[in-house]
Amino acid sequence: MRQTYLAEMLSKKYKVYALGFDKNIIKCDSITLFENIAQCNIRVDCIIMPLPCSTDGIFLNAPFCRKSIPIETLTTIATEDCTIFGGGISKDINEMFASRGLKVFDFTKREEFNVYNAIATSEGAIQITLEELPETISGQKVLILGFGRISKVLANTLKNMGALVTISARKYSDLAWAEVYGYNSLHISKLESSLPCYNIVYNTIPTMILDAYRLNLLNKDCLIIDLASRPGGVDFQYCNDKNLKVIWALSLPGKTSPVSAGRYIGIAVENILNDISKEN
Repeated sequence: MRQTYLAEMLSKKYKVYALGFDKNIIKCDSITLFENIAQCNIRVDCIIMPLPCSTDGIFLNAPFCRKSIPIETLTTIATEDCTIFGGGISKDINEMFASRGLKVFDFTKREEFNVYNAIATSEGAIQITLEELPETISGQKVLILGFGRISKVLANTLKNMGALVTISARKYSDLAWAEVYGYNSLHISKLESSLPCYNIVYNTIPTMILDAYRLNLLNKDCLIIDLASRPGGVDFQYCNDKNLKVIWALSLPGKTSPVSAGRYIGIAVENILNDISKEN
């Protein structure tokens, strides 16, 4: 959905063509919609693939399209100096485009995109919390694992809502910053001793951090929300076996705030194009 709003946003300034969407998804009159790559009788200066651009490294990630679109076929509509954008571009896909002399940029590596995305992810996580928790967030004892961009925004919002926030991380520098911001801090190595006291746990670390042993120490009514990318940081099978309440909240910006998520991609893309023009 964020791609549809991105297309509408860009159509206000550029000539936009859309590929990989059913007709009833994009309804903006200023966007030219193609049903398949064979219909595309034009050459374009920019191609913006989705996030992630592919789930198998071969076909475009296009859940609103009835037919699969091989990523390699996108080269047939690219001008010689076309710029390719996408999210989570694999090494093989990058090399495929680069071998044809095309410039490739992964907008998820832009800091401004990740900062904006952290806001949407944080709000999405809080939305899930409010839906799943039978109480107010105010007064809840909250544990946040990791202290990256998402954790920083999430912790600040939760604190302002009256939650008692503890940050657990491996880096002592992260723990120092957490204390500066007014949160409790706890090194990962000492996590076990405090796990029983939390009502809500958010994980942002994409490696196994809440294994069976640690999960067994949590309060049985604790709400666990994993915000980490694949493979996640929670033993989901154990949670299922023990009937623990866990939610793996992947791609929250695109799910809960698709308009904003599309705008964030557009901002990153235009910033990259501005940087390229300055270099030239």
